[in-house]
Amino acid sequence: MTRWPDSPYRVGISGWRYPPWRKVYYPDGLPQRAELEYASSRLNSIELNGSFYALQRPESYQRWYAETPDGFVFSVKGPRFVTHLKRLADVDAPLANFFASGVLALGNKLGPVLWQLPPNFRYDAERCADFFAQLPRTTADAAEHAKRHDERMEGRALLEAAVDGPLRYAIEVRHDSFKTKEFVELCREHDIAVVCADTAGKWPMFDDVTAGFAYVRLHGAEELYVSGYDDKSLDRWARKIRSWKCSTYVYFDNDAKVHAPYDAERLADRLGISSAADEV
Repeated sequence: MTRWPDSPYRVGISGWRYPPWRKVYYPDGLPQRAELEYASSRLNSIELNGSFYALQRPESYQRWYAETPDGFVFSVKGPRFVTHLKRLADVDAPLANFFASGVLALGNKLGPVLWQLPPNFRYDAERCADFFAQLPRTTADAAEHAKRHDERMEGRALLEAAVDGPLRYAIEVRHDSFKTKEFVELCREHDIAVVCADTAGKWPMFDDVTAGFAYVRLHGAEELYVSGYDDKSLDRWARKIRSWKCSTYVYFDNDAKVHAPYDAERLADRLGISSAADEV
């Protein structure tokens, strides 16, 4: 069995189940059930985005853990119910439901949790501060929080952490009102990483390191979700990431034309990430 060597950089893709990738990135004849195993043998991290649309189940997280090599890491996108519908307010039960849904089964493969705000969400310092203060900071604390889940999780909740360790968070914002020193300092105060998002100029981009790690989402250089990154662009991103001098998570979300996995592999190579080919 293979394992990923240690690296300060995690480079991967946002999701892995895309029909256009089949017979292009995924080899012809590869069963759909083997796509995660294949992708995780070529990239050392993946951002789980199904958790944004719906609460997953513990058995799914347990299966994803089992299908990926040692040393692999998942980042997990927090539910849009929290960010888009509740808009970060009155979220004690929704947070409990999320942590009870099985995410803690990822154990030592659990990376940061990403919160993505909608484009019409304006900066509200009090609401953001209250939300940041509610977030559990260890997996053990998250397991305790999970016990406050509501009735929709009855019979499908996981209320124990596979390992006890720190929990880290990143936030991606999409409204220009967040481009303030106050927001950056608030995130720094709460050890929340402000996502550096490349969105073809559509939404704001931050270069500030506000936590003990950095988090990058690359949605497309010229056209959102569609355009790829040429060699010069990837060279610039590699230099930027190295300049931060901290552990960094990078996810390509330009999936429409099957650019994401190839761009991720090319950036990983520039950052010196060796393949998952070492014997355990």
